[in-house]
Formats: sequence, C-alpha cells, structure tokens
Amino acid sequence: MVAQKPKKGNLLVAEPSLTGDVSFNRSVVLIAEHNNEGSVGFILNKPLDYTICDLVPDIEIPCQVFNGGPVEQDNLYFIHKVPDLIENSVEISDGIFWGGNFDRVIVLINNGTINQQDIRFFLGYSGWSANQLDQELTSKSWVVLPNEYESNILEKSANAFWKEKMVELGGDYLLWSNAPENPSLN
Repeated sequence: MVAQKPKKGNLLVAEPSLTGDVSFNRSVVLIAEHNNEGSVGFILNKPLDYTICDLVPDIEIPCQVFNGGPVEQDNLYFIHKVPDLIENSVEISDGIFWGGNFDRVIVLINNGTINQQDIRFFLGYSGWSANQLDQELTSKSWVVLPNEYESNILEKSANAFWKEKMVELGGDYLLWSNAPENPSLN
C-alpha cells in the first residue's frame, strides 16, 4: 500500500502497534484540519458512558458522546452534516462540518430537526503540532485513508469500525482484525 499524505477530511487508522497507547489504541480519527501549523481530528470510534444530556442539561434528547482525543477533554466539540441548519460551521470535506452555533444545535436537537445521524459530540480532540503527525506516519503509527463514507460517516457503528478498516487493508492487517484488544490477556 502506498503511503498517503494526510489532509483535511482523511481518516487516520491506528496501526496495530499502537496497543500500548491508551488514547489511540484501535482508533479511527477524522482529520478536521491539517496544515503547516499542525493537525486536529476527532476519534470516531470511542463512545463514552455519557449522553449529551449528562453534559448539557438544556438538551432533552440523549445523543451519545465520544472521546474525541486526549486534548482538552473538558471541552465539548461536534461535527455534523447540516450546515444549512447550523450557521458558522466550517467544512471539513465531503459534506462533513465542524462546529457552529451551539445554541442553535440545542434547539434543533430538542425539536427533533436533527438527530444522532446528523451530529456527533466529542469530549476533547486529537491534536498534533507541526510535523508531529508526519513523524508518527514515518514511524508507522497510522495509516491514512480517504473518507469514502463522506457525510454518512456519522452513521458508522463505532464498535467495529477499526476492525472493518483492518479487514479492508488486508494482508497482515487481517490477522490483527481478530486479535484481542490486549494480547497479554490472551
């Protein structure tokens, strides 16, 4: 497989060798920003034991909250696919947007205009300083893949996402797709 350079909108799939990394073990990260100053992304497959109602009492509909990454885990972030309804959104790519007017989000969720297929909430984010992600790619910590799901990525099941990517990559990755999360417990 030819190594792809990361860009905004790509997926980072954690290499099986990241088993000792608590934050990124078996992670699939959507890159929300990538430039000369660094990179920002959100882990798509690490649901937390919270719903948005637990964190924002004004929201009445329980939407799952995910661990976005190890940076600023006391802050709430969101990505969505409804920029026409949430002003001040920033396009990531392919119909996926980051942030926007949070007061509007509260209203849209409570009145049922948007649901969990339209928006995903994160505590924290994943961040890399300038050249840090490139160094991690050189050390083979990540595989960069295009986001073939486009805006439908919000509907992907978190539970099997990393395993599905391992199967798609094939070869030696197939062996890892069925390996236990912690091989020492085998």
